Amino acid sequence: MHATIPINELVPGMFVDSVHKLKSDADVKLKSRGMVRNSAIIAKLEADGVLELNIDIKQSQVPVPASYLPETPLPTVQSKGGTEQNKEDKSGAQLSPVHIGIPTAESFAAALNQFEVQNKKLQILYGNILGGEALQLHLINDISQEIVDSVTQNSNVMAILTRLKDKRGFNWRHMINCTIMMTIFTKYLGVKPHVVKQMAMAAMLHDIGKSKVPQSILEKATPLTENERRHWQKHVAHSVAMVKEEKGITPLIIDMIVNHHERLDGSGFPRRLKAEKLSKAARVMAIVDEYTTLTTAHGTEEPVEPVHALRILLSNKDKFDEVLVHKFIRCIGIHPIGTIVKLTNDRLGLVMTGNKDNPKAPIVRVFYNAKHMHHVTMKDVDLNDSDDIKIIANVKPLDYQINLSRLLQENLLV
Repeated sequence: MHATIPINELVPGMFVDSVHKLKSDADVKLKSRGMVRNSAIIAKLEADGVLELNIDIKQSQVPVPASYLPETPLPTVQSKGGTEQNKEDKSGAQLSPVHIGIPTAESFAAALNQFEVQNKKLQILYGNILGGEALQLHLINDISQEIVDSVTQNSNVMAILTRLKDKRGFNWRHMINCTIMMTIFTKYLGVKPHVVKQMAMAAMLHDIGKSKVPQSILEKATPLTENERRHWQKHVAHSVAMVKEEKGITPLIIDMIVNHHERLDGSGFPRRLKAEKLSKAARVMAIVDEYTTLTTAHGTEEPVEPVHALRILLSNKDKFDEVLVHKFIRCIGIHPIGTIVKLTNDRLGLVMTGNKDNPKAPIVRVFYNAKHMHHVTMKDVDLNDSDDIKIIANVKPLDYQINLSRLLQENLLV
């Protein structure tokens, strides 16, 4: 089976069968079919004028975006009552439209493995910087581009991965999570691919200067003193100093790093700029940074549930761009992917994918009986198609003694 995709959707791991479309003045022939191994191959194809390619879906190691897949009807069988029902697969699970957009076990396992590899690389790089070594920007750029590629392949999986908890690695987890959320949001906003890459890089680097702030201040469990707060705020200047002379750092990246703590009302730092002085990119960075910080475990602090983080952003209209906040909410959903919700039938469900037409009715994976406090056989439910089952509340995992990271892995690696 083949799919035709534009060059900007081509990512490492796809198997190219042939060139489908070229620029009118281009004169290039694909020498051989084969796997795309790295971004350099993609860059060369783009430079040669390739516009569209035919991808061999079966031989590809990564999924082709669903919007480019050829339409094939679901197999059906006749039910006893004479109505058609979707045919079941070998595992007994129905192949119904409810599964569209839900991560497969294979895609989640592959993304989880890549996520942990990226996390380990960043952990080592960050540790090296703490040890006095110079910033290896080319390695950080590689990780950033890998994340952009992963989000392009499956944004739902990557959104779920930001929900994994690890208090021990806040600094590098925050770098990865911000990069994921920045890529998801900028793609939703329709930002051009080359700008998405720059904004993802800014998200990866915006807090790198914290490596120059005393760890005793970063890890302090009690409120900072005024002197400690001044030292902490210097991380912005440190970040800029560490990257500004590096090759590939653009004015856009610098703008986002410098201004991610500025606020529309002038209450931010380091320059107390007001709305008229803040670019759209800086405003986006502020929203992504604040949301990701609130929803990530840090030291002794438990993370805020996503829905509450969104409410915090909405309630601070004087600090965060209200229009962009509303777009951010539409992008990630009122009930973001990876959150746990309580339903009207006393069941708990894990939000698996959103519903753009009806944000209040995502697809959830029911896994727990909240009334009798026990796990139940998992079942995917599209709340948009259910008149009698609705979400009544977002749930903190600890309220039901649920380990979210374990839950995510156990419910998605099946």
